[in-house]
Amino acid sequence: MDQNRTEALNELAEELQEVNETLTPLEALTWVEVLWEDFEATLARAGEKYQGEAVAVRFVQQQIKQHGPMLHRFNTTNEKFKHLMIGRDDQSFN
Repeated sequence: MDQNRTEALNELAEELQEVNETLTPLEALTWVEVLWEDFEATLARAGEKYQGEAVAVRFVQQQIKQHGPMLHRFNTTNEKFKHLMIGRDDQSFN
């Protein structure tokens, strides 16, 4: 991963922690990485041209604004996200 992307991910993780203090720094970084990766994968599956990291950053920022405060309550059976659920209580939603 290049320096710019690493810096962007770290900054986004800090933004996420500002709206969700329940998440640890590692959890926030993991969420940001998963959101970014999912965005890129969705574009690729749709056959869309990748428009650069700035677009990915804007997407993740939008997700943080819309869902960030509640991400610690996310619950899923998707194996891709299971590691984010470890140690969480029953205040989850689907």
